[in-house]
Amino acid sequence: DAAISIDTMKPGVARAAVHAGAGLWNDVNALRAEGAPETAMELGVPVCLMHMQGEPRTMQADPHYDDVVNDVARYLGQRVGVLLSTGFDRSLIVLDPGIGFGKTLEHNLKLIASLEHFVSLGLPVLFGASRKRFINAIDETATDALDRLGGSLTVALQAARAGCAIVRVHDVRETAQALKVQAEIARYAD
Repeated sequence: DAAISIDTMKPGVARAAVHAGAGLWNDVNALRAEGAPETAMELGVPVCLMHMQGEPRTMQADPHYDDVVNDVARYLGQRVGVLLSTGFDRSLIVLDPGIGFGKTLEHNLKLIASLEHFVSLGLPVLFGASRKRFINAIDETATDALDRLGGSLTVALQAARAGCAIVRVHDVRETAQALKVQAEIARYAD
């Protein structure tokens, strides 16, 4: 009964995965590959458009933004426009600011602190920062990804408070528990 997501930049791989039962296309390239927007229209499944500066092999080589929040939002808006121009259903679009993809520690923290801005764009936001290296940049003792649970829970809670619709995590039980406790506390807030 679980939803299956395919993470690919390649339209042909997405097509094969959807035909095999995948129900969401997550593209770190935001459908920039040739024919990708048209393939998304053809498949008709939800699509997650993620921001990434550069290419996976070079994205961390001196990333630069004039204003990371506005630059990422503008890019995602442009990609939404390209997808909508195919006739794609707006209600099937999800946005991901791409934490860790072509961003410095400062860029990541500014984006996390500004998640409400992305939520205000009116589309569901997917937030994925579980076990990411920026946590190690803050806590030098967290050199192994398995040592980043505390930081991962912190940013997941921040994403939920900001209104993100989807939080991608590794530690599902612990994150679900943290989110449940946060939701119960919120019920008693004035």
